[in-house]
Formats: sequence, structure tokens, C-alpha cells
Amino acid sequence: MSFFMPLFSRPAALRALRDAYEILGDLTPLKTNCGECCGAACCQSDESGENGMLLFPYEEWFYKKPIPGFDFHLVPDDSLFKGGKRLVCKGSCLREHRPLACRLFPLRIRLNMLEDGQHMEIIPEIDPRSWACCPLPDEGGLSAMDRDFVEAVCSVGERLVQNDDMLEALYNEQDLIDEMRKF
Repeated sequence: MSFFMPLFSRPAALRALRDAYEILGDLTPLKTNCGECCGAACCQSDESGENGMLLFPYEEWFYKKPIPGFDFHLVPDDSLFKGGKRLVCKGSCLREHRPLACRLFPLRIRLNMLEDGQHMEIIPEIDPRSWACCPLPDEGGLSAMDRDFVEAVCSVGERLVQNDDMLEALYNEQDLIDEMRKF
């Protein structure tokens, strides 16, 4: 990729991310603070202290400067795309500073190409990585979650697939998840 490509693609990707943040707003998986049900298990560090959430393309630009009251650092992580980053935090932040993956959790966006080869179905689904820490998949799955939240995740997917960088990251995540499911 040339040096100039990110200069052209970054503004559109950042707009897509801002739109996604706005679509989700203050919605969470439950109408109440779901972290109160499980002690915010998804925000707790693993034994390495380096878990965290994968950032979407260019999302690290939102974390270039320190954010008062939000202790985090970025770690290189090429799991979804070359030059990717993972945000590692201490387990507490204001919702407005959470990366998109945190805002979507315990869901993820699955993409299915329809038979016509021209259209895509966007499906909010339980992220299989959530089973390790979130009680919601066991306690009713999608049907236990706030319908507005699930619909917002679908709307986020519809917005993200309009951007090539986001679409690539979503497909790469899907490949990663599909590989995990084989084991």
C-alpha cells in the first residue's frame, strides 16, 4: 500500500466510526447496567494484564492523546489487519471513551453474502469470545438482550460495510472467528 492511501481512507473510516458510536449511543446489552450483573467481568484483566479489545481500522486515532480518567495503552496487533492495534485498559472508563468493540460486546457483526452475490446480510450474533466472561450468552443469548441494542448493532454493521477498511476488518474478524469455531 502506498504512503498516500491512509491519507485518503482515514477520514472516511473515522466518519464511519463516529457514526457507529452515535448509532449505539448509550445503548447497552440490557436496559440496566449489565456490568452490575456480573461485576463487569468483560472489563476485568486476564492473568497477563494484556488482554483488551481489538480496534477497528484507524480507531487508534481516537486514542493518540491521554484521556483524563482513562488509563490505557495501545499494543500492536495484526490479528485483523496489518498495522492493527489493541487497546488495553485498567478496567474502567467513561462509556464515551470505549472502543467500538467494547460498545458492541458481547455481540459481533456477522456478514453473509446473499445468493445474488450483490447484497449482504448483516447479522448481530453472540461473539464466541464472550462465553469466557459474559453470562448473557448462557442466560438467553440475543433474546435476553435489549432489542434496541441488537437493532443498533445491526445498524452499525450497515454503516461499517459502506467503508472498505471496515468491511475488510469485519471479514477478517469473521475468518478468525470461523477458524476458532473449528476447534
